[in-house]
Formats: sequence, structure tokens, C-alpha cells
Amino acid sequence: MDTHFTKRGFLPVHDPATRFRRFPQLSSLDELGGSLPERLEQDDFRDQIRRTIIPRWPEDELRQSSLDELRLYYVRLGFLASAYINQVSQPRVHLLPSVLAVPLCHVCRILQRPPILSYDGYALYNWRRLDRRGPIALGNLETIQNFVKLEDEHWFILVHVEIEAIAAEILAAINRAEPALHGHDGDTADECLRDIADALEKQTKVLRRIPERMRPQLYHRTFRPYIRFFEQVSYEGVADQPMNFRGETGAQSSIMPALEAFMKLQHRQTILTEHLADLRRFMPIEHQALLGEIQAMPSPRACTSPEKFNAVLEAMAAFREVHYGWADSYVHQRTDDPRGTGGTPYMKWLKQLIDETRAAKQPSSRSWVDVITGGHGLSGASS
Repeated sequence: MDTHFTKRGFLPVHDPATRFRRFPQLSSLDELGGSLPERLEQDDFRDQIRRTIIPRWPEDELRQSSLDELRLYYVRLGFLASAYINQVSQPRVHLLPSVLAVPLCHVCRILQRPPILSYDGYALYNWRRLDRRGPIALGNLETIQNFVKLEDEHWFILVHVEIEAIAAEILAAINRAEPALHGHDGDTADECLRDIADALEKQTKVLRRIPERMRPQLYHRTFRPYIRFFEQVSYEGVADQPMNFRGETGAQSSIMPALEAFMKLQHRQTILTEHLADLRRFMPIEHQALLGEIQAMPSPRACTSPEKFNAVLEAMAAFREVHYGWADSYVHQRTDDPRGTGGTPYMKWLKQLIDETRAAKQPSSRSWVDVITGGHGLSGASS
């Protein structure tokens, strides 16, 4: 496993670029992105965009030296495309004009990803630290790009960023566990599982903070519509046939898929698990490769204690329960549409994942004697 995963989780190796320093000819996108919330309040936003000259990304291949600004270019274009299709004050449209479609598809081809704003562009590449020496944590973070002026959207994004930063502890533990599993070193593997469960508990505490600065009524009607999936959208100048793409969703995060791959957690094959597999297409290619590496590791089930193994599964289920609760109060209670921003029947899907995660627990290692005597053995029972 590359060391940057164990230090940064699924966040980029370097803090995201906030402006185009290497390619100053793209600086108009910084201005356009910064004014996007105000522009979206105007009825002629779409007319403005069609008249705008969007500079093309100046390279045709992926180069590590310009990767940070390439991702920023994708963020700017991804936000503009979703804003154009889903402008809240106007009827939804199904044609992305060539001024956006052509450069967006170009950058997404280089990044080897579908041409729509996904979780990586909305969260993983969309933050900066107020104090560069401080932690990647709430209170020291700000977003780079937003759809609306409201603090609620900033908070929503940045909660996810801190959760992703904590994932470095999970990946570091998985990395330490691999040689222990190959060598059947149960004690070391147990320590790694304990660290994973502890990190998951930290992530759950951060996820519980969502209501501190995000109001359900505003989330549902002000910025959630902008991260909705594209349904039968034509990309002018790129493709003749309308296309469908999943919108931004936390299900595109690589954290839970990494844990499921490590724990060898199998879900019942349904249309929901087909959706789950399809969502991987929207993850960065390096994340997809890491998931394959983790899947190839030995299972921890055989050489770890049931208690430590089950603690990880319970921590995963607890995190998902909090997510389920927010999905219910922020979305489900406010709409009749059973589909989430990724296009999936999210409530049914989330419940299935919670139930099947707990169902994968191992039987306790305690004997029937321990159960009836409280762990004191037969001598304790007769005293």
C-alpha cells in the first residue's frame, strides 16, 4: 500500500490547489467558480454560461506535476455542469451545452472517470486548511467551491473531509495487519482491528455533528438538488445519445468499500448491490486500485479474536446507522422520491447494509460455561 494512503487516507497527497498558478490562462474559472452562488440566483444564469468562453485544459495526458490543478479544473467544471442542469429556480434541463460538455468530458477522460461532479470533486478535492500547519479537521477547514452561500453546504462538505482524514488511521491499520494475517500473528492482527474500530468511532462522532450547522429544510431545497444524478442528459458536441450518470453521494467514498474488502464482508446479491458495484466507477482510479489490493489480502476472520472482529463490524454498523438517521430526517421525510442523489433507493439500501454487516459477526469465543458463570468457570459457580 502506498504510504500516502496511510498518512492522508483517501484525501489527495497534497492539499488541493485553490487557484491556477501553473496555468494562469485558466484563472477566469476561479472567478467564475467564486461567483457561482450569486450567478445561480439569477434567472439568466444559463444564458450567461452559454455566452462564456471556458478555457480548455491545456494538456491531453495525465501528468503528476499538474495533477492538483487538473483536479481543480474538474471541480470547477463539474460544479458548473451540475449547476447548469439542476438550477434550483428554473426547470431542470437535459442538454449540457458544448461550452461545458466538451471541456468537462476532456478533463474527465484524462482522469479516467465519468463526466459528472462526484464525491471526489465535491469533497475530496474541495477544501483548504486555514492554518496549513493545523489538522485537517472541522474548525481549520474551508471549502474552495460551493453552489450556495449558506454555511450549511460548507459544513456538509467539511464534515466529510474530516471523516476522510481519519480514514488514514484505518488504512494504516489495514497496512500493518497484512503481514500479520499472512504470518497468522493473531495478537498483532487483533491490535490492528482494535485501531480500526477506534478510528470508526472517531468518524461516527464527526458524522453526528451534521446538525450543528446544517438545517434539514435548507439542505433539501437549496443545495441537495445540485448534486442530483443526471438522467437522459445530452452532452452537446460530445455524444449523440442522452446519457445517465450517478450524482454525488457519500456512497462514492472509498472508506466503507475498503473496510468491506478487508473484512471480506459479502452482501446478498440484489439490485442494490449492483448499484454499489457501479458506484466504484465514480471513485478515483487510484482508489479503485487500492480496493483491489485490499480485497486480495487474507481474511482476518480466521486468526483474530471474535471480539475484535465483531467490534469492527459493530463500529461499521453504528456509523451506517447514524448515516441512515440523517438520510431519514434530512431527505426521506421531505420527499416522495425514493432515489438518492446517486439514483439508488437509499433507505432500503442503507438498511440492508446495516443488517448484513451485523449478520456477519462471528459467534462469541466464550464457552457455555463462561456464559452461565459470568466468566468464573465451574469452581466459581459452586462457591
